[in-house]
Amino acid sequence: MTFEDLGYFDELDNYILENGFDSYQIGRIIAEHKERYIVKTPTDEYNAEILGSIRYTANSRSDFPAVGDWVAITEFDDNRAIIHNILLRKSIIERQAIGKKGEKQIIGTNIDFAFIVQAIDRDFSINRIERYITICTNSNVEPIIILSKIDLIDKNELEIISDKIEQRINNYPIIKLSNETKQGLEDLKKLIFYGKTYCLLGSSGVGKSSLLNVLSGQQIMKTDSISSSTNRGKHITTHRELFIIENGGIIIDNPGMREVGITDSEKGLETTYEHIYELAKKCKFKDCSHTNESSCAVLNALENGELDPATYENYLKLQREKEYYESTVIEKRKKDRDFGKMMKNFKKSKNKNNLY
Repeated sequence: MTFEDLGYFDELDNYILENGFDSYQIGRIIAEHKERYIVKTPTDEYNAEILGSIRYTANSRSDFPAVGDWVAITEFDDNRAIIHNILLRKSIIERQAIGKKGEKQIIGTNIDFAFIVQAIDRDFSINRIERYITICTNSNVEPIIILSKIDLIDKNELEIISDKIEQRINNYPIIKLSNETKQGLEDLKKLIFYGKTYCLLGSSGVGKSSLLNVLSGQQIMKTDSISSSTNRGKHITTHRELFIIENGGIIIDNPGMREVGITDSEKGLETTYEHIYELAKKCKFKDCSHTNESSCAVLNALENGELDPATYENYLKLQREKEYYESTVIEKRKKDRDFGKMMKNFKKSKNKNNLY
């Protein structure tokens, strides 16, 4: 195995030399288990932990290693290692951390393409596809839409759903796939390239792990049936892990995500809703909210049938989410500053009292 097999990219060469990391071993994180990592090099795999200083200086979760990261390590014994530094990241896919205002959760790093997997027979939502596309394009990751389990509906239903998607989303590849019959599999394989990293995104039960098994040619991930009582997928994938498949592509599998909150995704929104942003340039007011203003080009297009109502509503929803996230970041920073000031004043007071 070589570094290129693991997805190494040329920009890392200069980064390693400029930062003095050439004396360390270099590897890629292929799995994470509660701040314990498996790091793979061309010759070995290591069970690794982070250096204490990384934990001490971290300001947020994004300062910790994640699956897909290239890292500088030192080995100490029995294939154990210490992670000293995280190297250059060319991309990071993130979402809002659930239950934590103003914080992000990393889905994966150094990703080139994302497979957005949606089961055609259940819990299907074009709005959710647009949400994933927004997250991907904000991270400079190319989305590929996969409509899975097409063997469970008839051909006419599939065509109706496909037409609806293409009316709203026409800039990205759409693969219609059955893991059971293998229909669409060859079309998908044509989009998987040696040394490129792909990320599987989607809810539980949409067929991500089954797809990984099919692409790898072996049963590397456990799969299970959909719950008959809730029609929801069961959480089979419990952690993020990176796999190299038969043709040399690299795939990161993720636990199913029922909540995919966007963060500061202005670039992603502008790319996903390019038509709305182009219309907005014609609005009378620069700060137009596109909800109730007169002379709003977006509302005019909506009224004239030039803009799909569902697309418009989803755009407004994601825009509100982005604004809420940004407000929680400001709120969190203020609380951190206030706490820092309080601790500083406490230390001053304590030192003053110690003088007497």
